[in-house]
Amino acid sequence: MPDHTHNHGLNRRAAMASISVAGVLVGLKAWAALSTGSTAMLGSLADTALDLVASMATLTGVWVAAQPADHNHRFGHGKAEALAAMFQVVLISVSAIGLGWHAIDQLLTGGRTQAATDGVAVSIVAIGLTLVLIAYQRHVIRQTASLAIATDHVHYKADLALNLAVIAALLLDQRLGVGWADPAFALGIALWLAWGAWSASQAAIEQLMDQEWPIEKRERFIEVLRKHPELRGVHDLRTRTSGHRDFVQFHVWVDGRMTVTEAHRVMDEVEARLMNEFPGVEVLIHPDPEGMIDDHDHTPEDLLADDVDLATALAPKADAA
Repeated sequence: MPDHTHNHGLNRRAAMASISVAGVLVGLKAWAALSTGSTAMLGSLADTALDLVASMATLTGVWVAAQPADHNHRFGHGKAEALAAMFQVVLISVSAIGLGWHAIDQLLTGGRTQAATDGVAVSIVAIGLTLVLIAYQRHVIRQTASLAIATDHVHYKADLALNLAVIAALLLDQRLGVGWADPAFALGIALWLAWGAWSASQAAIEQLMDQEWPIEKRERFIEVLRKHPELRGVHDLRTRTSGHRDFVQFHVWVDGRMTVTEAHRVMDEVEARLMNEFPGVEVLIHPDPEGMIDDHDHTPEDLLADDVDLATALAPKADAA
């Protein structure tokens, strides 16, 4: 089983690293935005300032998610990470709208930048710090699969492109006299931020809505169950993810002549095999006598049957009208 305490510590350190980097960059970019008058730099500053707030939200989210299950939250606090991720998405969206509006206004009214060297130097420093941060975040994500850190990671990967865009805008404006370059690049940055917000929101929404695991993961889960010789069938499989934890529940058919003690032994063996293949998963198994059907005379599909196409059986189905 994974060391959740170690994972939570990694997540907290990654969030603190994000806050530290964002704090340094906000100061540098504020100075550069004032000295250059660049809308692209202003957009980069706005994005970094929101990154700072978002990283604080990430730290809060991973701290709450690390709290153990209690009487009022029997499934733990894992969804705090998804909430932190959605908060970040809102901030990115606000930044994109504000920057896009300012860029369009500058395109229509004109305006030039100044002191390009200062802006380029700050952007190069920002790129260096961001590369170090995203490398560390990638390491943490591999270890913990944290949704909040992964969303933060998306921000900072986008920052690399943003800083390159700022450099290009300043050089085109100051060196080649392309006056529209700065607001045009700023508008591109706004669109990039909007796309990043949309992309980052999907995983958070999936967790908040208790979306099923990917089909490939559920197929692998069924294959583990198939290896136990005393299971006569599996049906009504339900899965979801909350933060770093996976939850699954399902019914199994066993020999109806089994005693309660024998059935309990089989369930323990099944759970041990699943825990070995899916460390940390929380399993809820409901044993049924073989051939038992529900109160509506509906025979559920056996996911262990030889003739069952798992991809079809596990695919989303429209509810009956």
